[in-house]
Amino acid sequence: MKNKSSEASEVVILERCWIVEFRSKPDVSIVLKFQSGEPDLYLEAASKTDCESWAVALGEANSEGLQNKIQQLRRLIMEIKEERSSDEARKFLPSSQVDSLGEPQFTSIQRIANEPKLEFSLACKDLVAATRDRKLNTFIQVSVVHPAEHILTRYSSTEIVEGTKDPLFLTGVTFPPEYPIYEETKIKLTVYDVKDKSQDTVRTSVLPDHKEPRADIGRSFLGCTTFRVADLVKSKEQQLTLTLRTSDGGKTVGTIEVNLVKMGELEDGETDHVTTDAQDQKCALVHECTATEGISGKDSLPSLSAVLKNPICKLYRFPTSDNKWMRIREQMAETTLSFHVPKELINLHIKEDMRRNQELKDLGELAPHWDNMRKSVIAHCDQMLSMYQDTLAELGKHTGSSFKSSCSKGEKTLEFIPINLHLQRMHVHSPRLKDALYDVITVGAPAAHFQGFKNGGLRKLLSKFEAERRNTGYQCIYYSPENTAKAKEVLSNINHLQPLISSHADLLLSSASQHSPDSLKNSLKMLSEKTELFVHAFKDQLVRSALLALYTARPGCVLKKPAMPRNSAEEGSDLQHQDHPSQIKRQDSIPHHSEYDEEEWDRVWANVGKSLNCVIAMVDRLLEKDNVSSTKEGENDPSAADCKVFHTGGDWYEQLYPLVITLKDCMEEVVTRAKQSMAFVLLQELACGLPQCLMLTLRRDIVFSQALAGLVCGFIIKLHAGLHDQGFLQQLHTVGLLVQYEGLLSTYSEEAGMLEDMAVGISDLQKVMFKVIEAKSEDFLPIITGRREHYVIEVQLPAKMFELLPQEIKEGKLLRMYPVLFNVGINEQQTLAERFGDTTLQENINQENLELLKEYYKLFTEKMPPDCLPHFQEQNDLKGLLENLHQNIQAKKRKNVEIMWLAATICRKLNGVRFTCCKSAKDRTSMSVTLEQCSILRDEHQLHKDFFIRALDCMRSRQTQGALNESDDPETGCLADNKPTSRHFYPVALLLVSSHLLVVWLILSLALLLAKYQ
Repeated sequence: MKNKSSEASEVVILERCWIVEFRSKPDVSIVLKFQSGEPDLYLEAASKTDCESWAVALGEANSEGLQNKIQQLRRLIMEIKEERSSDEARKFLPSSQVDSLGEPQFTSIQRIANEPKLEFSLACKDLVAATRDRKLNTFIQVSVVHPAEHILTRYSSTEIVEGTKDPLFLTGVTFPPEYPIYEETKIKLTVYDVKDKSQDTVRTSVLPDHKEPRADIGRSFLGCTTFRVADLVKSKEQQLTLTLRTSDGGKTVGTIEVNLVKMGELEDGETDHVTTDAQDQKCALVHECTATEGISGKDSLPSLSAVLKNPICKLYRFPTSDNKWMRIREQMAETTLSFHVPKELINLHIKEDMRRNQELKDLGELAPHWDNMRKSVIAHCDQMLSMYQDTLAELGKHTGSSFKSSCSKGEKTLEFIPINLHLQRMHVHSPRLKDALYDVITVGAPAAHFQGFKNGGLRKLLSKFEAERRNTGYQCIYYSPENTAKAKEVLSNINHLQPLISSHADLLLSSASQHSPDSLKNSLKMLSEKTELFVHAFKDQLVRSALLALYTARPGCVLKKPAMPRNSAEEGSDLQHQDHPSQIKRQDSIPHHSEYDEEEWDRVWANVGKSLNCVIAMVDRLLEKDNVSSTKEGENDPSAADCKVFHTGGDWYEQLYPLVITLKDCMEEVVTRAKQSMAFVLLQELACGLPQCLMLTLRRDIVFSQALAGLVCGFIIKLHAGLHDQGFLQQLHTVGLLVQYEGLLSTYSEEAGMLEDMAVGISDLQKVMFKVIEAKSEDFLPIITGRREHYVIEVQLPAKMFELLPQEIKEGKLLRMYPVLFNVGINEQQTLAERFGDTTLQENINQENLELLKEYYKLFTEKMPPDCLPHFQEQNDLKGLLENLHQNIQAKKRKNVEIMWLAATICRKLNGVRFTCCKSAKDRTSMSVTLEQCSILRDEHQLHKDFFIRALDCMRSRQTQGALNESDDPETGCLADNKPTSRHFYPVALLLVSSHLLVVWLILSLALLLAKYQ
């Protein structure tokens, strides 16, 4: 014993003694009593807090406590020695024996395919507080000791349960299928008492694993225990009751119950009570729900595992209104499509742009003005093509995570990649109801973040660009966006149909050489169908006018006569002069330095149809002669008939060959002229807006790439979930798929530009078609074909799953998408927009997409039978919901989140795909998704009304993420040190008083930011 400023005057040996602490408020003393009969030692502290801390310190400082710590250290030393001896033995063992000591020796946990390896729930009883008058606010931290490494890894935590010594935790523990956990794995459970909940939720996940949390950060250590996974899995009751002890292993501070959970199965054991709040209110006895029909996921495992990666699972159990348990498994997974789809798209862009550049070069000789224009366009296009190629090369080097974090949204090499694209799935197992899946795709708003939003987004930029093109004095020909799109469509049809017609023509000649009447008929049928499509593709005034414009761009052009549309009488006279392909003469290419006959195109175009008619007539004559000769020869000697057949076969090929060659020549002539004319149209589009036109194309490609990656992910997930739902599959090929986007962007500052980008990108998805094919290999990633404004996504399914599809889908019917976007800004920036800015953009987007949603519902009611919906009453419900949505949009109410809830409900009732987007798919998105999930549990699965807020807190709590440090957060993806210490947001009410205060606030915020980063 000693005073503060003196030497030690007495030493007290704490052995076989106990501590008596006086609990009266004015008394701050402690008495030490000894078993040996020594006089009591009376100690007095300066304050009650010091008295409590001295009591704890003295209790841990006795000799028995030190001996317990020594024993614990000895056990740790023995474990380390065993581990080292095992490692040393590996050096001297043969490789076969060394392998037997590796991971293969561990026993895997038996489980259902595509299901978590292990799930369990937790509850504590009779916890002992450090002081008797304190109410505990506890949570359990779960750590894993891997058998191969003997390293303690923090895995997850429960939520905080307040005000009880017998907490029952609603958050469970789940290990996903890919997690390396075995029967030999040890799991450590550590119980903490939270003194300051706000501090703990911030700091609990950044503590080093080897250090216990200090009391000064808001929580204190109560006790811990460890168990082997095998003990839980093999226990008869599938339940363990473990003793919680202090860190020295001596004092018992309560018990903890671990219950093995299997979704859809009956659990043994019952829960006595659930604390509803800090006042120790109890709800009635909660019984376990009976098993229900599960959701089959075994067949979809290979194809889904190719798309979804790195799942993070969370398990909850919530009481229902009739006092039964329902279990909820929440899963968040990355998708490989975040990089796969953009890379496929960029590759298609490169091919399309290379083909366009070559078509521009193949225009031939042009007048100096047009030739200089072409050179300038090709130079700019080559620069853009080089940029696409560089981006694709950089993406090919990417390794690591399969998603782009929000901190990378400004990186140029990743601008085609969607931000934080994840699947958020909620699997609900509730009493007396079938298991249900609720999927939401979360992704950052598709936008060109690297290019910035100084001049707005695509919606404004495209409108401004089109107005400037129409009104500027550029020396080029103006073609409307519709005509430009038509030119691209014609070129696409040419590139698609020409090789098909050539192949069918070759098959026709092959059938003729083999003298096969049936094969000849089939080949002729396919040739006729494709040729008719080819001819009709050029039935457009645009081709004729473009040919004339191209001729005027040639050096020394002279017009023979003014342009006049041809009538049917003139076309008929042409047909009379050319009855046989031998009379059809190939036209020269578009003449230079000569008179141009505008009717020449009509003759060239009509020659294709005439050539086809001649081929058809010849095949008919050959088949007719063959039937007559077969009848006659059949009456004579059979051997003579065989000889005749062989001879006739040679005549078939010889008679058809010149006609087929003529057809190909006429088609080649049409292709040459049409390609040049349409390429000239595209030249005008590019020349009128260089370089802005190419930059807008790039921006649109970037936004579309991000939007398409999310759409493909959503379609694949929805298809797998609905494979056994015949009503959904019928709806899919009869009407199409509704895709509803929930936007949470404000209409203020940069986010207004993001919203403009997002609106255009989602609208462009209307031109995407899906096709389901049977996979021919183990690669189940989707295949993308097509061109800008017309893409087809081929989704591959294993054979067993493909057989479940309707015949229409199996035959390759293209499936349409109906994307709709509803946006409601909800953050503080939206408050500024509503007070001082403009919300017209949001109102227009919501109104436009409401009309699209009504159009889809009209198609649905017209094409689908009344019994498609689960209940006939739901059709009336949908009408009411649509009318309610219409009224809310018209009301123009500030931050009207009812719009989002109504749109989401309509989407789910119409079997649609749900997306939730904000700037980075983090804060606002997570708040929206968790609120939606809890609302679904309340409305569809009878969640107990007293537990709505607690369920919401469980899903939103960062505490339950446990193992994730700030730098490992999949939705943050950036280092904690890089975050600003404050956001410089002052009370909005103060800013709304005067616009002068708003200016002052902006200046102060800018000054603070500059000072911080200097």
